[in-house]
Amino acid sequence: MATLNCRNRFQVLCYDQVVRLHEVMEDVVPIHGRGNFPTLDVKLCELVQVVREKLAADGVQVRDVRLNGGAASYILGSANSQEFNDLDLIFGVDLSNQNELQKIRNCVLECLLDFLPEGVSKEKMSSCSLKEAYVQKMVKVCNEHGDRWSLISLFNKTRKNVELKFVDKMKRQFEFSVDSFQVILDSLLTFYDISQAPMSEHFYPTVVAESVYGDFSEAWYHLNNKLIATRNPEEIRGGGLLKYCNLLVKNFTPAEDVDIRTMERYMCSRFFIDFSDINQQRQKLEAYLANHFCGDEGMKYQYLMTLYRVVDESTICLMGHERRQTLNLIHQLAYQVLMTQERKSQVKCIELHELDQLNNLVIDQVFYGPFASGSNGSQYYSYAAPSSTFGHQISNSSSCPFCPPFLKCS
Repeated sequence: MATLNCRNRFQVLCYDQVVRLHEVMEDVVPIHGRGNFPTLDVKLCELVQVVREKLAADGVQVRDVRLNGGAASYILGSANSQEFNDLDLIFGVDLSNQNELQKIRNCVLECLLDFLPEGVSKEKMSSCSLKEAYVQKMVKVCNEHGDRWSLISLFNKTRKNVELKFVDKMKRQFEFSVDSFQVILDSLLTFYDISQAPMSEHFYPTVVAESVYGDFSEAWYHLNNKLIATRNPEEIRGGGLLKYCNLLVKNFTPAEDVDIRTMERYMCSRFFIDFSDINQQRQKLEAYLANHFCGDEGMKYQYLMTLYRVVDESTICLMGHERRQTLNLIHQLAYQVLMTQERKSQVKCIELHELDQLNNLVIDQVFYGPFASGSNGSQYYSYAAPSSTFGHQISNSSSCPFCPPFLKCS
């Protein structure tokens, strides 16, 4: 990897990383429709270009476009980097005028029309119906801390959602150093527009990535060595608690200079400030489990046990009964996971037992063919003579009553 400055936020991607980025951008991602709406097969590069063009046509200027989160970490990490869940795209825009948000919403929904399969009528599809069919969630944030951004998440049944984030200002853009990377896509998009030659080791665009953690080299070291580090966890919504436990389950360990006990206490305190009600906690936990552990019951159980331990050991801001409520909630969710695993194991055991019974059939009778009696009173198995199309005439006489008529007795 080329180095600009060891203390710099920015870094230039090497060829292998650009190739990996290109593969992510060219990959076809399904956006599933609810009800009778068809699935949209979308290339990420095409979606970004269409959205950017429509925004410009409506007078919304885009400063830059970035790939964020797990996908960016996957591109910048080592060859054995873990796969990612969501595809997070950040469009830098000016949201000082509230009307811009409505323009952005309409532009994104209109873009979906361009990806409908051939033969599907677009005339009667309103923005409202497209929203109900293809949008997982919409979020708008404008608060006293200066945050001003909007999120549109497109629906995917496997939870690999495409998330379009339109950001004017965002005070906190990362939870941990390993998810602080943002790959700036503008040079790659320009390359797609103007270059007719394919990408090669000696001909590829210069792509720059940024770590909003602050020190790119340090964050990159954490990523490749599976280390946990953050700054001011009390500034993160939810304290980063759920993400932290997820990293622990994936065998990440705290960096050497991290006071892990203090960090856990800050994370727990902020989590219970943001989600003080037990129903809010349940809703948040269930949504996180569905998004990050879909179909992986074993990992989900490990995650809940890790979360239980951290909350049990590091929560100092709750009353005794509140703390017990939260621990009971985590315990109930873990118990549900175990019961689901148990039911699946029982079904599998029954299926295997039935298969064993089928594979161990006892043959107690063999049928050789029709049984007949000879003229001399002897009994033998009778075989039908084959067709004369074999090219020779078969004699109907046989010297042996136990041999078929079409075989000569030896």
